[in-house]
Amino acid sequence: MLSILSGCEDFLDSQSYINKNSETFPVTDDDVNQMVTGVYNALSVCMNNDNMACSYFLLSELAADDRFGGGGLNDKNPQAISHLMYNDPSLLNGFWTSHYIGIARANAALTALDNFEEGDLKNQKVGEVKFLRALFNFELVQILGDVPLMKAIPKDVAEAKSAPPQSTQEEIFKFIASDLWDAYSNMPSSQWNEVASGTVTKWAAAGLLARVWLFYTGFYGKDALPTEDGSVTRDQVVAALEDCMNNSGHELISDFRSLWGYTNMDTKKDYPYAQDAPNWVMDGMNSEHVFVKKMIPHSTWQTYPQCNQYLLFFALRNGNNTDYRNTFPMGQGWGFGPVNTRLWDEWVADEPNDPRRKASIYNQADEAIDYSGQWGADRQMEETGLWQKKVVATTAYGNPNSDTGLWNYFTSAPDYYNISGDDYQHGGGTDLIIIRYADILLMHSELTRTVTGMNRVRARVGLPGIAAYSDNALRNERRHELAFEGVRWGDIRRWGIAADVLPAMYGVAVHNDNLWTTMKPQGSGVADRYRQTKGFFMKPQIQIDLSGGAYTQNDGWGNDAVFNSWVDN
Repeated sequence: MLSILSGCEDFLDSQSYINKNSETFPVTDDDVNQMVTGVYNALSVCMNNDNMACSYFLLSELAADDRFGGGGLNDKNPQAISHLMYNDPSLLNGFWTSHYIGIARANAALTALDNFEEGDLKNQKVGEVKFLRALFNFELVQILGDVPLMKAIPKDVAEAKSAPPQSTQEEIFKFIASDLWDAYSNMPSSQWNEVASGTVTKWAAAGLLARVWLFYTGFYGKDALPTEDGSVTRDQVVAALEDCMNNSGHELISDFRSLWGYTNMDTKKDYPYAQDAPNWVMDGMNSEHVFVKKMIPHSTWQTYPQCNQYLLFFALRNGNNTDYRNTFPMGQGWGFGPVNTRLWDEWVADEPNDPRRKASIYNQADEAIDYSGQWGADRQMEETGLWQKKVVATTAYGNPNSDTGLWNYFTSAPDYYNISGDDYQHGGGTDLIIIRYADILLMHSELTRTVTGMNRVRARVGLPGIAAYSDNALRNERRHELAFEGVRWGDIRRWGIAADVLPAMYGVAVHNDNLWTTMKPQGSGVADRYRQTKGFFMKPQIQIDLSGGAYTQNDGWGNDAVFNSWVDN
Protein backbone atom coordinates (compact mmCIF):
# COMPACT_ATOMS: atom_id res chain seq x y z
CA MET A 1 0.00 0.00 0.00
CA LEU A 2 1.26 3.49 -0.82
CA SER A 3 2.47 5.46 2.14
CA ILE A 4 0.29 8.43 1.23
CA LEU A 5 -2.74 6.21 1.69
CA SER A 6 -1.48 4.44 4.76
CA GLY A 7 -1.17 7.94 6.22
CA CYS A 8 -4.91 8.33 5.67
CA GLU A 9 -5.64 4.98 7.33
CA ASP A 10 -3.31 5.75 10.24
CA PHE A 11 -5.11 9.01 10.88
CA LEU A 12 -8.58 7.49 10.81
CA ASP A 13 -7.53 4.58 13.01
CA SER A 14 -5.62 6.70 15.51
CA GLN A 15 -8.62 8.92 16.23
CA SER A 16 -10.66 5.95 17.60
CA TYR A 17 -13.97 7.36 16.39
CA ILE A 18 -16.07 4.56 17.87
CA ASN A 19 -19.65 4.95 16.67
CA LYS A 20 -18.65 8.16 14.90
CA ASN A 21 -19.41 8.11 11.19
CA SER A 22 -20.59 10.44 8.47
CA GLU A 23 -24.15 10.26 9.79
CA THR A 24 -23.43 10.90 13.47
CA PHE A 25 -20.30 13.06 13.58
CA PRO A 26 -19.68 15.93 14.14
CA VAL A 27 -22.56 17.04 16.35
CA THR A 28 -21.18 19.60 18.79
CA ASP A 29 -18.82 22.55 18.43
CA ASP A 30 -16.25 20.52 20.39
CA ASP A 31 -16.54 17.71 17.82
CA VAL A 32 -15.75 20.17 15.05
CA ASN A 33 -12.80 21.71 16.88
CA GLN A 34 -11.39 18.27 17.73
CA MET A 35 -11.52 17.18 14.11
CA VAL A 36 -10.02 20.36 12.65
CA THR A 37 -7.25 20.31 15.25
CA GLY A 38 -6.12 17.02 13.73
CA VAL A 39 -5.53 18.80 10.42
CA TYR A 40 -3.53 21.58 12.09
CA ASN A 41 -1.41 18.98 13.87
CA ALA A 42 -0.31 17.68 10.48
CA LEU A 43 1.55 20.99 10.07
CA SER A 44 3.89 19.82 12.80
CA VAL A 45 4.92 16.91 10.60
CA CYS A 46 5.11 18.98 7.42
CA MET A 47 6.93 21.99 8.84
CA ASN A 48 8.84 20.79 11.84
CA ASN A 49 10.54 17.43 12.08
CA ASP A 50 13.89 15.91 12.96
CA ASN A 51 14.02 14.93 9.28
CA MET A 52 14.86 18.30 7.76
CA ALA A 53 13.71 17.17 4.32
CA CYS A 54 10.07 17.14 5.50
CA SER A 55 9.98 20.91 5.36
CA TYR A 56 9.24 23.29 2.50
CA PHE A 57 10.59 26.15 4.60
CA LEU A 58 13.99 24.56 5.07
CA LEU A 59 14.27 23.19 1.52
CA SER A 60 13.42 26.56 0.01
CA GLU A 61 15.83 28.45 2.27
CA LEU A 62 18.77 26.19 1.41
CA ALA A 63 18.01 26.11 -2.31
CA ALA A 64 17.75 29.88 -2.78
CA ASP A 65 20.67 32.15 -3.59
CA ASP A 66 21.07 34.01 -0.30
CA ARG A 67 22.19 31.03 1.81
CA PHE A 68 24.45 28.00 1.58
CA GLY A 69 23.79 24.47 2.79
CA GLY A 70 26.28 24.45 5.64
CA GLY A 71 26.23 21.91 8.45
CA GLY A 72 29.13 19.61 9.20
CA LEU A 73 31.48 17.73 6.91
CA ASN A 74 29.15 14.73 6.86
CA ASP A 75 25.94 16.74 6.47
CA LYS A 76 25.78 16.15 2.75
CA ASN A 77 22.03 16.56 2.37
CA PRO A 78 21.81 20.32 3.04
CA GLN A 79 24.88 20.89 0.88
CA ALA A 80 23.38 18.79 -1.92
CA ILE A 81 20.10 20.72 -1.74
CA SER A 82 22.00 23.99 -2.05
CA HIS A 83 23.58 22.74 -5.29
CA LEU A 84 20.30 21.23 -6.60
CA MET A 85 21.76 17.73 -6.38
CA TYR A 86 21.02 14.67 -4.27
CA ASN A 87 22.79 12.40 -1.86
CA ASP A 88 19.82 10.13 -1.03
CA PRO A 89 17.32 9.24 -3.81
CA SER A 90 14.48 9.05 -1.26
CA LEU A 91 15.52 12.07 0.80
CA LEU A 92 12.15 13.76 0.28
CA ASN A 93 10.05 10.76 1.26
CA GLY A 94 9.30 12.44 4.59
CA PHE A 95 8.16 15.54 2.70
CA TRP A 96 5.89 13.41 0.49
CA THR A 97 4.32 11.35 3.27
CA SER A 98 3.86 14.18 5.76
CA HIS A 99 2.06 16.37 3.24
CA TYR A 100 -0.25 13.56 2.15
CA ILE A 101 -1.06 12.81 5.78
CA GLY A 102 -2.21 16.42 6.09
CA ILE A 103 -4.25 16.18 2.89
CA ALA A 104 -5.87 12.92 4.02
CA ARG A 105 -6.86 14.47 7.33
CA ALA A 106 -8.28 17.50 5.56
CA ASN A 107 -10.32 15.31 3.22
CA ALA A 108 -11.73 13.34 6.14
CA ALA A 109 -12.59 16.52 8.02
CA LEU A 110 -14.37 18.10 5.06
CA THR A 111 -16.43 14.93 4.51
CA ALA A 112 -17.57 15.01 8.12
CA LEU A 113 -18.25 18.77 8.06
CA ASP A 114 -20.78 18.29 5.26
CA ASN A 115 -23.23 17.13 7.93
CA PHE A 116 -22.70 19.99 10.37
CA GLU A 117 -25.33 22.71 10.65
CA GLU A 118 -24.91 25.71 8.37
CA GLY A 119 -23.62 28.94 9.88
CA ASP A 120 -20.53 30.96 10.70
CA LEU A 121 -18.84 28.14 12.63
CA LYS A 122 -19.13 25.73 9.72
CA ASN A 123 -17.96 28.37 7.24
CA GLN A 124 -14.99 29.18 9.47
CA LYS A 125 -13.96 25.56 9.98
CA VAL A 126 -14.44 24.55 6.35
CA GLY A 127 -12.34 27.57 5.37
CA GLU A 128 -9.58 26.60 7.80
CA VAL A 129 -9.42 23.06 6.44
CA LYS A 130 -9.48 24.17 2.79
CA PHE A 131 -6.69 26.65 3.47
CA LEU A 132 -4.56 23.93 5.07
CA ARG A 133 -5.25 21.47 2.26
CA ALA A 134 -4.31 24.17 -0.25
CA LEU A 135 -1.08 24.88 1.66
CA PHE A 136 -0.12 21.20 1.67
CA ASN A 137 -0.80 20.90 -2.07
CA PHE A 138 0.95 24.18 -2.89
CA GLU A 139 4.12 23.10 -1.13
CA LEU A 140 3.98 19.70 -2.85
CA VAL A 141 3.54 21.05 -6.36
CA GLN A 142 6.26 23.69 -5.96
CA ILE A 143 8.81 21.15 -4.75
CA LEU A 144 7.85 17.98 -6.67
CA GLY A 145 5.80 19.12 -9.68
CA ASP A 146 3.43 16.47 -11.05
CA VAL A 147 2.20 14.53 -8.02
CA PRO A 148 -1.01 12.66 -7.13
CA LEU A 149 -3.99 14.88 -6.34
CA MET A 150 -6.16 13.49 -3.55
CA LYS A 151 -9.47 15.38 -3.64
CA ALA A 152 -11.49 13.20 -1.28
CA ILE A 153 -11.27 10.18 0.99
CA PRO A 154 -11.16 6.82 -0.85
CA LYS A 155 -14.59 5.44 -1.78
CA ASP A 156 -13.73 1.88 -0.80
CA VAL A 157 -10.90 -0.44 0.24
CA ALA A 158 -9.95 -1.17 -3.35
CA GLU A 159 -9.46 2.52 -4.12
CA ALA A 160 -7.50 2.97 -0.91
CA LYS A 161 -5.09 0.23 -1.94
CA SER A 162 -4.47 1.53 -5.45
CA ALA A 163 -2.04 4.25 -6.44
CA PRO A 164 -3.87 7.50 -7.22
CA PRO A 165 -2.88 8.80 -10.64
CA GLN A 166 -0.14 11.38 -11.06
CA SER A 167 -1.79 14.72 -11.81
CA THR A 168 -0.57 17.60 -13.90
CA GLN A 169 0.55 20.82 -12.29
CA GLU A 170 -2.37 22.59 -13.97
CA GLU A 171 -4.86 20.24 -12.31
CA ILE A 172 -3.22 20.69 -8.93
CA PHE A 173 -3.25 24.49 -9.16
CA LYS A 174 -6.93 24.48 -10.15
CA PHE A 175 -7.71 22.55 -6.99
CA ILE A 176 -5.53 24.79 -4.82
CA ALA A 177 -7.13 27.94 -6.23
CA SER A 178 -10.64 26.57 -5.74
CA ASP A 179 -9.92 25.75 -2.10
CA LEU A 180 -8.44 29.18 -1.39
CA TRP A 181 -11.13 31.15 -3.21
CA ASP A 182 -13.84 29.23 -1.36
CA ALA A 183 -12.06 29.78 1.95
CA TYR A 184 -11.60 33.51 1.38
CA SER A 185 -15.14 34.02 0.04
CA ASN A 186 -16.98 32.22 2.84
CA MET A 187 -15.01 32.71 6.05
CA PRO A 188 -16.24 35.33 8.55
CA SER A 189 -14.49 38.71 8.53
CA SER A 190 -13.14 38.50 12.09
CA GLN A 191 -10.39 40.86 13.24
CA TRP A 192 -6.99 39.22 13.60
CA ASN A 193 -7.08 39.39 17.41
CA GLU A 194 -10.58 37.95 17.70
CA VAL A 195 -9.35 34.43 16.93
CA ALA A 196 -6.70 32.30 18.59
CA SER A 197 -3.15 32.80 17.34
CA GLY A 198 -2.27 30.24 14.68
CA THR A 199 -5.88 29.96 13.48
CA VAL A 200 -6.48 30.34 9.75
CA THR A 201 -8.50 33.47 8.98
CA LYS A 202 -10.12 35.00 5.93
CA TRP A 203 -7.07 37.25 5.74
CA ALA A 204 -4.63 34.33 5.73
CA ALA A 205 -6.62 32.84 2.85
CA ALA A 206 -6.33 36.15 0.96
CA GLY A 207 -2.56 36.20 1.55
CA LEU A 208 -1.98 32.63 0.42
CA LEU A 209 -4.26 33.17 -2.58
CA ALA A 210 -2.08 36.11 -3.64
CA ARG A 211 1.10 34.08 -3.14
CA VAL A 212 -0.29 31.22 -5.24
CA TRP A 213 -1.56 33.61 -7.93
CA LEU A 214 1.80 35.31 -8.26
CA PHE A 215 3.70 32.03 -8.42
CA TYR A 216 1.38 30.39 -10.93
CA THR A 217 1.08 33.35 -13.31
CA GLY A 218 4.78 34.17 -13.08
CA PHE A 219 6.26 30.68 -13.28
CA TYR A 220 3.92 29.42 -16.00
CA GLY A 221 3.51 32.70 -17.89
CA LYS A 222 -0.27 33.01 -17.40
CA ASP A 223 -2.56 35.98 -16.79
CA ALA A 224 -5.04 34.34 -14.40
CA LEU A 225 -5.17 31.50 -11.87
CA PRO A 226 -7.52 28.71 -12.99
CA THR A 227 -10.08 27.16 -10.68
CA GLU A 228 -12.15 24.04 -11.29
CA ASP A 229 -15.05 26.12 -12.60
CA GLY A 230 -13.41 29.32 -13.87
CA SER A 231 -10.48 31.46 -12.79
CA VAL A 232 -9.28 34.02 -10.27
CA THR A 233 -8.22 37.28 -11.88
CA ARG A 234 -5.62 39.82 -10.84
CA ASP A 235 -8.37 42.27 -9.89
CA GLN A 236 -10.00 39.71 -7.60
CA VAL A 237 -6.72 39.03 -5.82
CA VAL A 238 -6.06 42.76 -5.41
CA ALA A 239 -9.56 43.19 -3.95
CA ALA A 240 -8.92 40.34 -1.49
CA LEU A 241 -5.66 41.95 -0.34
CA GLU A 242 -7.34 45.33 0.02
CA ASP A 243 -10.08 43.67 2.06
CA CYS A 244 -7.33 42.41 4.37
CA MET A 245 -5.64 45.81 4.48
CA ASN A 246 -8.89 47.65 5.29
CA ASN A 247 -10.79 45.24 7.51
CA SER A 248 -8.48 42.73 9.23
CA GLY A 249 -6.88 44.99 11.82
CA HIS A 250 -3.46 43.70 10.76
CA GLU A 251 -0.75 46.36 10.84
CA LEU A 252 3.02 46.71 10.81
CA ILE A 253 4.54 46.86 14.28
CA SER A 254 6.61 49.94 15.06
CA ASP A 255 10.16 48.51 15.04
CA PHE A 256 11.37 45.83 12.61
CA ARG A 257 13.75 44.42 15.24
CA SER A 258 10.88 43.64 17.60
CA LEU A 259 9.66 40.97 15.21
CA TRP A 260 12.59 38.75 16.19
CA GLY A 261 13.46 36.88 19.35
CA TYR A 262 16.72 38.66 20.15
CA THR A 263 14.72 41.67 21.38
CA ASN A 264 13.10 39.64 24.16
CA MET A 265 13.47 41.33 27.54
CA ASP A 266 15.97 38.76 28.86
CA THR A 267 18.37 38.98 25.91
CA LYS A 268 18.30 42.59 24.77
CA LYS A 269 19.47 44.11 28.04
CA ASP A 270 22.88 42.45 27.42
CA TYR A 271 22.85 42.87 23.62
CA PRO A 272 24.04 46.37 22.65
CA TYR A 273 22.51 46.21 19.17
CA ALA A 274 18.99 45.64 20.56
CA GLN A 275 19.05 47.63 23.80
CA ASP A 276 17.19 50.59 22.30
CA ALA A 277 14.58 48.44 20.56
CA PRO A 278 11.08 47.92 21.95
CA ASN A 279 10.57 44.48 23.49
CA TRP A 280 9.90 41.55 21.21
CA VAL A 281 6.19 41.45 20.36
CA MET A 282 5.29 38.06 21.70
CA ASP A 283 3.56 35.34 19.72
CA GLY A 284 -0.20 35.76 19.81
CA MET A 285 0.07 39.52 20.34
CA ASN A 286 1.65 40.54 17.04
CA SER A 287 -0.59 42.41 14.58
CA GLU A 288 1.85 41.60 11.79
CA HIS A 289 1.36 37.83 12.03
CA VAL A 290 -1.21 36.88 9.37
CA PHE A 291 -0.59 33.15 9.69
CA VAL A 292 1.89 31.31 11.88
CA LYS A 293 2.61 27.72 12.77
CA LYS A 294 2.21 27.45 16.53
CA MET A 295 5.17 25.90 18.31
CA ILE A 296 5.52 24.34 21.76
CA PRO A 297 8.80 24.28 23.76
CA HIS A 298 10.47 21.18 25.11
CA SER A 299 8.57 20.78 28.38
CA THR A 300 5.79 19.13 26.38
CA TRP A 301 7.90 17.86 23.50
CA GLN A 302 7.71 14.16 24.33
CA THR A 303 3.92 14.27 24.05
CA TYR A 304 3.53 16.97 21.42
CA PRO A 305 6.55 17.11 19.07
CA GLN A 306 5.94 20.69 17.97
CA CYS A 307 9.08 22.50 19.08
CA ASN A 308 10.56 24.91 16.55
CA GLN A 309 13.57 22.96 15.34
CA TYR A 310 14.43 25.54 12.70
CA LEU A 311 15.96 27.48 15.58
CA LEU A 312 18.25 24.49 16.10
CA PHE A 313 19.04 23.80 12.44
CA PHE A 314 20.08 27.39 11.73
CA ALA A 315 22.04 28.13 14.92
CA LEU A 316 25.84 28.16 15.23
CA ARG A 317 27.54 24.78 15.19
CA ASN A 318 29.27 23.93 18.46
CA GLY A 319 32.81 22.79 19.06
CA ASN A 320 34.67 21.43 22.07
CA ASN A 321 36.03 24.85 22.99
CA THR A 322 33.06 26.94 21.93
CA ASP A 323 32.07 29.63 24.39
CA TYR A 324 28.77 31.15 23.34
CA ARG A 325 29.43 34.25 25.44
CA ASN A 326 31.75 35.24 22.58
CA THR A 327 28.94 35.05 20.01
CA PHE A 328 26.09 36.30 22.17
CA PRO A 329 23.16 36.18 21.52
CA MET A 330 23.56 33.48 18.85
CA GLY A 331 22.73 30.04 20.22
CA GLN A 332 23.87 26.48 19.63
CA GLY A 333 22.76 24.30 16.73
CA TRP A 334 23.69 22.49 13.54
CA GLY A 335 25.04 25.35 11.43
CA PHE A 336 22.72 25.03 8.43
CA GLY A 337 22.16 27.96 6.11
CA PRO A 338 25.23 30.24 6.42
CA VAL A 339 24.43 33.53 4.70
CA ASN A 340 25.94 34.15 1.27
CA THR A 341 28.42 37.04 1.53
CA ARG A 342 27.07 38.36 -1.76
CA LEU A 343 23.76 39.21 -0.07
CA TRP A 344 25.53 41.39 2.51
CA ASP A 345 27.64 43.14 -0.14
CA GLU A 346 24.78 43.68 -2.59
CA TRP A 347 22.54 44.94 0.21
CA VAL A 348 25.17 47.54 1.12
CA ALA A 349 25.38 48.60 -2.53
CA ASP A 350 21.62 48.69 -3.12
CA GLU A 351 20.49 50.23 0.17
CA PRO A 352 23.46 51.29 2.33
CA ASN A 353 21.30 52.88 5.04
CA ASP A 354 18.82 50.04 5.39
CA PRO A 355 18.72 49.03 9.09
CA ARG A 356 17.14 45.70 8.18
CA ARG A 357 20.52 44.37 7.06
CA LYS A 358 21.99 44.36 10.56
CA ALA A 359 18.60 43.50 12.03
CA SER A 360 18.51 40.36 9.88
CA ILE A 361 22.15 39.24 9.63
CA TYR A 362 24.67 38.51 12.38
CA ASN A 363 28.08 39.58 11.06
CA GLN A 364 30.70 38.05 13.32
CA ALA A 365 33.28 40.66 12.27
CA ASP A 366 31.06 43.39 13.74
CA GLU A 367 29.30 41.62 16.59
CA ALA A 368 31.33 38.70 17.92
CA ILE A 369 33.56 39.36 20.91
CA ASP A 370 35.91 36.56 19.86
CA TYR A 371 35.07 34.20 17.02
CA SER A 372 38.42 32.41 16.86
CA GLY A 373 37.15 29.32 18.66
CA GLN A 374 34.02 29.16 16.51
CA TRP A 375 35.60 28.90 13.06
CA GLY A 376 35.32 25.31 11.87
CA ALA A 377 33.51 24.22 15.03
CA ASP A 378 32.56 20.54 14.83
CA ARG A 379 33.87 20.48 11.23
CA GLN A 380 31.50 23.24 10.07
CA MET A 381 31.22 23.60 6.27
CA GLU A 382 30.51 26.56 3.99
CA GLU A 383 31.01 29.03 6.82
CA THR A 384 31.07 32.70 5.82
CA GLY A 385 30.94 34.47 9.18
CA LEU A 386 27.39 35.62 8.40
CA TRP A 387 24.27 34.08 9.99
CA GLN A 388 20.64 35.11 9.88
CA LYS A 389 19.03 36.42 13.07
CA LYS A 390 15.34 35.84 12.35
CA VAL A 391 14.73 32.13 12.86
CA VAL A 392 17.56 30.98 15.09
CA ALA A 393 18.39 29.93 18.62
CA THR A 394 18.88 32.93 20.91
CA THR A 395 20.71 32.93 24.23
CA ALA A 396 20.22 34.95 27.42
CA TYR A 397 22.08 35.30 30.67
CA GLY A 398 20.69 34.12 33.97
CA ASN A 399 21.04 30.33 33.93
CA PRO A 400 22.31 29.30 37.38
CA ASN A 401 23.11 25.77 36.17
CA SER A 402 25.49 26.74 33.37
CA ASP A 403 29.20 27.59 33.61
CA THR A 404 28.63 30.41 31.15
CA GLY A 405 25.44 31.61 32.80
CA LEU A 406 23.61 31.28 29.46
CA TRP A 407 20.31 29.71 28.70
CA ASN A 408 20.80 27.77 25.47
CA TYR A 409 17.48 28.24 23.76
CA PHE A 410 14.73 30.76 23.30
CA THR A 411 11.14 29.83 24.07
CA SER A 412 7.85 31.68 23.73
CA ALA A 413 6.91 30.96 27.34
CA PRO A 414 5.86 34.17 29.17
CA ASP A 415 8.92 33.98 31.40
CA TYR A 416 11.17 33.20 28.43
CA TYR A 417 13.98 31.02 29.82
CA ASN A 418 12.57 30.07 33.21
CA ILE A 419 11.27 26.69 32.08
CA SER A 420 12.08 23.22 33.32
CA GLY A 421 15.40 22.01 32.00
CA ASP A 422 17.54 23.59 29.32
CA ASP A 423 17.18 21.35 26.26
CA TYR A 424 18.87 23.13 23.37
CA GLN A 425 17.62 20.53 20.86
CA HIS A 426 13.94 20.65 21.71
CA GLY A 427 13.46 23.87 23.64
CA GLY A 428 12.46 26.19 20.82
CA GLY A 429 8.93 27.48 21.17
CA THR A 430 8.70 30.62 19.02
CA ASP A 431 6.11 30.42 16.28
CA LEU A 432 7.16 30.03 12.64
CA ILE A 433 5.79 32.91 10.57
CA ILE A 434 4.23 31.70 7.30
CA ILE A 435 2.56 34.94 6.15
CA ARG A 436 3.46 38.38 7.50
CA TYR A 437 1.54 41.62 6.93
CA ALA A 438 4.56 43.23 5.26
CA ASP A 439 4.26 40.54 2.59
CA ILE A 440 0.59 41.47 2.09
CA LEU A 441 1.65 45.07 1.40
CA LEU A 442 4.46 44.05 -0.94
CA MET A 443 2.27 41.64 -2.90
CA HIS A 444 -0.31 44.41 -3.29
CA SER A 445 2.37 46.72 -4.70
CA GLU A 446 3.52 44.05 -7.11
CA LEU A 447 0.01 43.24 -8.31
CA THR A 448 -1.02 46.89 -8.71
CA ARG A 449 2.40 48.13 -9.82
CA THR A 450 2.15 50.95 -7.30
CA VAL A 451 4.52 52.08 -4.55
CA THR A 452 2.04 52.52 -1.71
CA GLY A 453 2.61 49.17 -0.02
CA MET A 454 6.37 49.26 -0.59
CA ASN A 455 6.65 52.73 0.86
CA ARG A 456 4.72 51.76 3.99
CA VAL A 457 7.21 48.94 4.53
CA ARG A 458 10.15 51.28 3.90
CA ALA A 459 8.77 54.01 6.15
CA ARG A 460 8.72 51.58 9.08
CA VAL A 461 12.53 51.36 8.92
CA GLY A 462 13.10 55.05 8.15
CA LEU A 463 13.91 54.70 4.46
CA PRO A 464 12.72 57.30 1.92
CA GLY A 465 9.80 56.46 -0.31
CA ILE A 466 10.24 55.25 -3.88
CA ALA A 467 8.90 57.72 -6.43
CA ALA A 468 7.80 55.28 -9.13
CA TYR A 469 7.19 51.55 -9.24
CA SER A 470 9.72 49.28 -10.94
CA ASP A 471 10.21 45.53 -10.90
CA ASN A 472 13.77 45.99 -9.70
CA ALA A 473 12.68 48.13 -6.74
CA LEU A 474 9.97 45.64 -5.78
CA ARG A 475 12.34 42.70 -6.02
CA ASN A 476 14.96 44.39 -3.88
CA GLU A 477 12.34 45.33 -1.30
CA ARG A 478 11.10 41.74 -1.02
CA ARG A 479 14.65 40.45 -0.79
CA HIS A 480 15.48 42.82 2.05
CA GLU A 481 12.23 42.83 4.02
CA LEU A 482 11.51 39.08 3.78
CA ALA A 483 15.05 37.66 3.84
CA PHE A 484 15.25 34.19 5.45
CA GLU A 485 11.46 33.85 5.74
CA GLY A 486 10.96 31.06 3.19
CA VAL A 487 9.78 33.16 0.21
CA ARG A 488 12.96 33.87 -1.78
CA TRP A 489 13.04 30.51 -3.61
CA GLY A 490 9.48 30.96 -4.88
CA ASP A 491 10.22 34.57 -5.83
CA ILE A 492 13.29 33.92 -7.98
CA ARG A 493 11.52 31.03 -9.71
CA ARG A 494 8.36 32.97 -10.55
CA TRP A 495 10.37 36.01 -11.69
CA GLY A 496 12.34 33.77 -14.06
CA ILE A 497 15.73 34.84 -12.64
CA ALA A 498 16.76 31.73 -10.70
CA ALA A 499 19.32 30.50 -13.24
CA ASP A 500 20.83 34.00 -13.34
CA VAL A 501 21.18 34.63 -9.60
CA LEU A 502 21.97 31.16 -8.24
CA PRO A 503 25.58 31.11 -9.56
CA ALA A 504 26.27 34.04 -7.21
CA MET A 505 27.37 31.38 -4.73
CA TYR A 506 30.51 30.69 -6.76
CA GLY A 507 33.75 32.43 -5.88
CA VAL A 508 32.56 33.35 -2.39
CA ALA A 509 35.14 32.71 0.33
CA VAL A 510 34.05 29.90 2.65
CA HIS A 511 35.65 28.20 5.61
CA ASN A 512 35.40 24.41 5.30
CA ASP A 513 36.47 22.08 8.08
CA ASN A 514 39.11 24.61 9.25
CA LEU A 515 40.36 25.48 5.78
CA TRP A 516 39.70 28.57 3.66
CA THR A 517 38.62 28.02 0.06
CA THR A 518 36.04 29.40 -2.37
CA MET A 519 32.65 28.01 -3.34
CA LYS A 520 32.84 26.20 -6.66
CA PRO A 521 30.45 24.48 -9.09
CA GLN A 522 29.40 20.87 -8.69
CA GLY A 523 28.76 18.74 -11.74
CA SER A 524 27.40 20.94 -14.51
CA GLY A 525 26.83 23.84 -12.08
CA VAL A 526 23.76 25.18 -10.37
CA ALA A 527 22.53 27.29 -13.33
CA ASP A 528 22.51 24.24 -15.59
CA ARG A 529 20.98 22.15 -12.81
CA TYR A 530 18.16 24.68 -12.52
CA ARG A 531 17.57 24.71 -16.27
CA GLN A 532 17.39 20.92 -16.27
CA THR A 533 15.06 20.63 -13.28
CA LYS A 534 13.19 23.97 -13.45
CA GLY A 535 13.66 23.99 -9.68
CA PHE A 536 11.65 20.81 -9.01
CA PHE A 537 13.36 18.42 -6.63
CA MET A 538 13.79 14.68 -6.98
CA LYS A 539 10.64 12.69 -6.26
CA PRO A 540 11.39 10.07 -3.60
CA GLN A 541 12.42 6.95 -5.48
CA ILE A 542 10.62 4.75 -2.98
CA GLN A 543 7.28 6.29 -4.03
CA ILE A 544 8.01 5.73 -7.71
CA ASP A 545 8.87 2.11 -6.93
CA LEU A 546 5.73 1.62 -4.83
CA SER A 547 3.58 3.03 -7.63
CA GLY A 548 4.74 0.26 -9.96
CA GLY A 549 5.94 2.82 -12.46
CA ALA A 550 2.77 4.91 -12.40
CA TYR A 551 4.80 7.93 -11.25
CA THR A 552 7.64 9.37 -13.30
CA GLN A 553 10.78 11.06 -12.03
CA ASN A 554 11.26 14.78 -12.59
CA ASP A 555 13.69 15.88 -15.29
CA GLY A 556 17.34 16.27 -14.43
CA TRP A 557 17.64 13.72 -11.63
CA GLY A 558 19.85 11.06 -13.17
CA ASN A 559 23.16 9.72 -11.91
CA ASP A 560 24.96 12.91 -12.96
CA ALA A 561 23.04 14.74 -10.21
CA VAL A 562 24.59 12.69 -7.38
CA PHE A 563 26.40 14.83 -4.80
CA ASN A 564 29.25 13.30 -2.84
CA SER A 565 31.19 16.18 -1.32
CA TRP A 566 32.20 19.29 -3.18
CA VAL A 567 35.34 19.41 -1.06
CA ASP A 568 36.59 16.34 -2.91
CA ASN A 569 36.24 17.96 -6.34
